[in-house]
Amino acid sequence: MSQREWIEKDFYKELGVSSDASADEIKKAYRKLASSLHPDKNPGDAKAEERFKAVSEANAVLSDPAKRKEYDETRKLFAGGGGGFGRGGFSPGGGTSGFGAEFNIGDLFGGGQNYADGGLGDIFGGLFNRGGGGGGGQRPTSSRPRRGSDVETETTLGFREAAQGVTVPLRMTSPSPCTTCHGSGAKPGTSPRVCPRCNGTGIVSRNQGAFGFSEPCDDCRGTGSIIDDPCNDCHGSGIQNRTRTITVRVPPGVSDGQRIKLAGQGEAGLRGAPSGDLYVTVHVKADKVFGRAGDDLTLVLPVGYGELVLGTTVSVPTLDGRVGVKVPAGTVDGRILRVRGRGVPRRSGGAGDLLVTVKVAVPQKLDAAATEALEKYMQAEKASGFEPRAGWAGA
Repeated sequence: MSQREWIEKDFYKELGVSSDASADEIKKAYRKLASSLHPDKNPGDAKAEERFKAVSEANAVLSDPAKRKEYDETRKLFAGGGGGFGRGGFSPGGGTSGFGAEFNIGDLFGGGQNYADGGLGDIFGGLFNRGGGGGGGQRPTSSRPRRGSDVETETTLGFREAAQGVTVPLRMTSPSPCTTCHGSGAKPGTSPRVCPRCNGTGIVSRNQGAFGFSEPCDDCRGTGSIIDDPCNDCHGSGIQNRTRTITVRVPPGVSDGQRIKLAGQGEAGLRGAPSGDLYVTVHVKADKVFGRAGDDLTLVLPVGYGELVLGTTVSVPTLDGRVGVKVPAGTVDGRILRVRGRGVPRRSGGAGDLLVTVKVAVPQKLDAAATEALEKYMQAEKASGFEPRAGWAGA
């Protein structure tokens, strides 16, 4: 896709959101559309596949604050927010625009900033040049292959898998480099040739009044090369939509909602350009025994009243086995006992702690012997002078 086509697309319309939508609204709209349009759910449906690619492309721009800002400013500059060139936007040489002959659009966007992923940066570098009639001052920019879009996916792990780390296979369908031509777009045994019209720059220039304009070359569609004999499998794009399995190593201690980046595992770039990145959002299931507070594990330990009064040692579970926890005599209900180094592993080394909360377990029914013993204990307790509500504000 050429730079001109890139700007003329209405990415907000593709996702069904307004131009002032928040980042969360854009994320929700993309996830909903991507889920319903995914090729795995619509096998053989070419229309759904095209829509899936379109919403993925829109999300790649609008979910990135820097790209979104450039996209919004460019649409406003060239088309008054309408999304196209020459529709009520900038008029070269005209008085209504307010720009004089010394105007340089590079100043507006950072003075020729280098954008490695293609798109706006390639346009700003050579769209407006002082032409002066003869074109001597024109400096066409070299065409850069367009980097592939980033891709997002999700996986769900068990609590202990997330705490200890695990390697999981992810099966996903996305645009990937063509395995036949290895991403070049040309039939095996052949190679793309340099476009003779633009000499490989991907842009052509023309003069209009005091300005020289550069725009994507129509012959090579802004790529700088022409494929005479396209690959039969990818039809010259260098990209195939295929299903692949990616092995993802989830590090120990990953938390619910955390994103893992896999560089270069996203959508393939056009004709051998670098691939985008893959972002995996991890969801963690709750555990029946453990909870988590940062790098610390938490659990509730049921104990009897006698164990709290007299003290005891109880075996409790950990991530990798069990450990004995000493409950001191006279421990109060709700006290937290700390076992150091038996929590969640840290990336920097070591591990958090295991926090054990003791909770008295009250029997619901007692037989006659237990009831009689408990009544004798209560009498003895009172005789010893123990008053459980001594000092209580409501006494």
